[in-house]
Amino acid sequence: MKTSVVTLCSRPRLGHLERQLEAVGASRSTSGDVVERLVVWIGDDAPPILDAELTVHLPPGPDGLRLAAGRNLGAALAVERGADLIVFLDADCVPGPALLDRYREASARHPGAILCGPVTYLQPGVDVTDHHTLAAATIPHAARPNPEDGAERVASEDEYPLFWSLSFATTRSTWSRTGGFDEGYEGYGGEDTDFAFALSAAGTPLVWVGGAHAYHQHHETQRPPWQHFDDILRNGARFADRWGTWPMTGWLEAFAQAGAVRRVGDDWVRVQSTTPSRLSIATTSVVATGSGA
Repeated sequence: MKTSVVTLCSRPRLGHLERQLEAVGASRSTSGDVVERLVVWIGDDAPPILDAELTVHLPPGPDGLRLAAGRNLGAALAVERGADLIVFLDADCVPGPALLDRYREASARHPGAILCGPVTYLQPGVDVTDHHTLAAATIPHAARPNPEDGAERVASEDEYPLFWSLSFATTRSTWSRTGGFDEGYEGYGGEDTDFAFALSAAGTPLVWVGGAHAYHQHHETQRPPWQHFDDILRNGARFADRWGTWPMTGWLEAFAQAGAVRRVGDDWVRVQSTTPSRLSIATTSVVATGSGA
């Protein structure tokens, strides 16, 4: 079996990516299966030299980084290069030593499913190169299922919004049937929840995979993410037009409390007299909320 690990990255996450590529290289299956690392560089600059089997450049669009298009491009290249299993990892994340094997085993038992492993948000200073340190730091996100190691559980209908693009996998044939991510989403947020809703509408199983641990490396962020204010409103409206409900409501409610948006009927609209640049913006440690907040 050939596995392709697809990662999107831009300059601010280069250090995280380099540690991920090292970890993927170190955790290649001992079964003799081929593991290939494919990086889609989504910044506006040329990609650096990376320890990956393939690096391609996808510049930003008019509204920002093209996360949906980047994942689709990475998956298309993986299929073109003969991958049987496609694993998607955010640049922030390093795989646990069993991640590839657990996804591979789960894909054999659930070949028509999208597979999701648990993600742990790491505290500052954790040595991601030490497997014992990672094991001791493992505290998966509490809002998402975490089956026992080596076990899987099929998601219920109401769990599809918990899909998280930080770490997931699927077979080549299942990916082709999904149609991929909606490339109309640019910038931050919405595209992964849209993908999950489309999976649910199509009846594609979502499976939680125990033991396929990924670890989100620490970095600073803003809470709420004012740097993504415009993206959240634009992408949220696109999602609502398609699905009749808004994603990322946690962030929208935080913006509303700050006076930047208000609810008008079923929609969220900008308060024209208030912009993020005129509000108090605090930088805090990353919090495990994801784009759905």
